[in-house]
Formats: sequence, structure tokens, C-alpha cells
Amino acid sequence: MTGAILKVFAVALALALDVFAVSVGVGIRGVPRALKIRIGIAFAFAEIAMNVVGAGLGLAAGKLLGDWAGYIGFVALILLGAYMMKESREELAESSRLDLSRGWGLALAALSISLDSLGIGFSILYIGVPLFESLAVIGIVSVCATTLGLSLGRRLGGYAEESAAFLGGLLLALTGATFIALRLFHLG
Repeated sequence: MTGAILKVFAVALALALDVFAVSVGVGIRGVPRALKIRIGIAFAFAEIAMNVVGAGLGLAAGKLLGDWAGYIGFVALILLGAYMMKESREELAESSRLDLSRGWGLALAALSISLDSLGIGFSILYIGVPLFESLAVIGIVSVCATTLGLSLGRRLGGYAEESAAFLGGLLLALTGATFIALRLFHLG
């Protein structure tokens, strides 16, 4: 059971760093407490919803592709992590004009940061962790990361936002590679 818990926390941490990065960006402007809660709930809901959609796609792929579906999901995590690292290094001038704290801006931010959760959801069934417990941990960690990012945003500024996004991508890629190794060597 300890191995499953470590896997869930590794996944939740990788996802949380992406959420943290976006939250720091929003928090730079200063955010009232009620808005922090709303953003945290929106981000957590998007993360969980995309995990569920991804798990459904992974289950369907598993029926079609058998054991290969898990490897495809793990490779997708590696590619998604690499993409996140690349994106974290590019300047996104348009995103600074969009209000990520409410309305369409909040919806777009929640969806964009939860796309990695789609990949996690696709592969989560193949890493041997209970789905509902995983979703609960991912949701809780997401809300905590959002709240922390919003709270520290003004102090940390753009540097932390960029670094957390890169680190989140790196952890996601390493998580995918680790899951492939564990599966290949029948260790997890």
C-alpha cells in the first residue's frame, strides 16, 4: 500500500506544481480570500474532471490495446511534461491581459492547467492505485497548491511562476519514465 500512496503523491505533486505556477501568476496582483477559495475550487474541479475523462479514455484504450495502453499513457506523460517545460520557458504576453481570477479567464485557466490531468487520468488505471482515493488526494493537493500560490504570488513574483511550471513538467516527465520502468521490471 505504501507504494501506491507514493505513486498518488508523485502524481498529485506533479499536477500541483502546474496549478501552483498559474496561481502565483494570479496572486501577483493580490487576491481576496473569497476569490482564493473560488479559484482553488475551480482548479481542483478541473483537475479531477480531466482525470475522470482521462481514466475513461484509458479504460477504453485498455480494452482495445491491452497492456500497451498503459505504456502509451506513460509516454504521453513524458511528452506532456516535456511540452510543459518548453512552454514554461516561452513568454506568453497574451495571458497577462486575461483576468484569470473570474469568468472566462478562470474557466480557460482551469481547463488549460488541467490538460495534464487528462494524461494522468489516461494512465492512472495502469499504475495500480485506487482511482477514487487518487482523485481525492489530487483535489486536496490542488486546492492547497492553489491557495499557497495565490498567497505567495505577490512575494514570489514571476520567477516562482516560471520555475514551478518548469519543475511541474519535469516531474510529470520523470513520473511517466518511472512508471514505465516500474512496469517493465514488474516492480510496482
